[in-house]
Amino acid sequence: MTDFDATRAAFHLPADTVYMNGNSLGPLPIAAQSRVADCIKNEWGTMLITAWNKAGWMQQPKKIGNRLARLIGGADGSVVAGDTLSIKVFQALAAALSLAQPGRVRILSDTGNFPTDLYMAQGLVDALGKGLCIDCVAPDAVADALDETVAVLMLTHVDYRTGRMHDMAALTAAAQAKGIVVIWDLAHSIGALDLDLAACGAELAIGCTYKFLNAGPGAPAFIYVRPDLSDQIKPVLSGWLGHASPFSFEQTYTPGMGIDRMRVGTPAILQMAALDAALDVWDSVDLADLRAASVSLSERLIQAIAATCPELILASPKEPSMRGSQVCFSHPEGYAIMQALIAHGIIGDFRAPNIIRFGITPLFQSARDMDHVAKTLGTIMKNRLWDEPKFKVRAHVT
Repeated sequence: MTDFDATRAAFHLPADTVYMNGNSLGPLPIAAQSRVADCIKNEWGTMLITAWNKAGWMQQPKKIGNRLARLIGGADGSVVAGDTLSIKVFQALAAALSLAQPGRVRILSDTGNFPTDLYMAQGLVDALGKGLCIDCVAPDAVADALDETVAVLMLTHVDYRTGRMHDMAALTAAAQAKGIVVIWDLAHSIGALDLDLAACGAELAIGCTYKFLNAGPGAPAFIYVRPDLSDQIKPVLSGWLGHASPFSFEQTYTPGMGIDRMRVGTPAILQMAALDAALDVWDSVDLADLRAASVSLSERLIQAIAATCPELILASPKEPSMRGSQVCFSHPEGYAIMQALIAHGIIGDFRAPNIIRFGITPLFQSARDMDHVAKTLGTIMKNRLWDEPKFKVRAHVT
């Protein structure tokens, strides 16, 4: 059984704060502080450029990729870390289109997809100029929209606004039965759910590491390629570190073997050090335990807020099996309500147009935290503490 008291002790959290936003930016792992400091002082500072060899910097993307693979149910050698999620979206979609059946022109997604995925897809479609189109349907209409005109199905597993969760196995099977290549964005899934990509059989997956994995702002993204495809995937972003022999400095591109070909640019070593340290806590976490704890905390919060704040409307699915690790409510004054909560030491976040969002992260949250959130929110709503001008001024980051 996972000891969540021990995992809570692994994070630096202010004593007067209940942090409910780990699904947007995870808190600082204590181990990351010393790991990054060591990387700066003893690797970069002492070894200088020789650290690429002596400290194993060049191998970090694949080494860390193997650690990430365990958290998504992938095999060793199926994941590589690096770049940003936007880059990985572009890379994955380009690769998926190269695998797609000839003559198919539709990229199917849904209206709950994270905007950057759709923006990157549109940029790629515009650049290719092959008559491709992006078709977004309602989340519950995806299955019915699958047909022989669809080249690629590209979905975010857990809706960033509501926490609604797709049935990954069922939709992947339905899509592949019609010859459709599948990409899953796991940004709100990795570190929150017990995933099994190997059993699912999806061709590609992508995700980030600064949310539930707590690797810090701007932490590296990752890409997964199903192992039987890794030597035939075409890396449209053919960066030098994806080359078969990058230090031969050849004039033409030859893709590396396996997942290495999905590397693009020089790895961000300091951020890789933070990510590597952040992953240490997961060595003692059973993902089934994590999911069970997440559901328990979520249900407790939903019931408590229903009792204290009946004017807030649950925006997340009521059924836990259809919900990721976040709980969301809607209210016309959602932004101001969240700002009032933050002023009372409870940090969640807001998503337009009216969503109050709480990330559920058992690694450092407790049942007592859920009760405190509901009680404080009840006080704010009952006394209209949110109805102050200062809480209605929109900051650049919401």
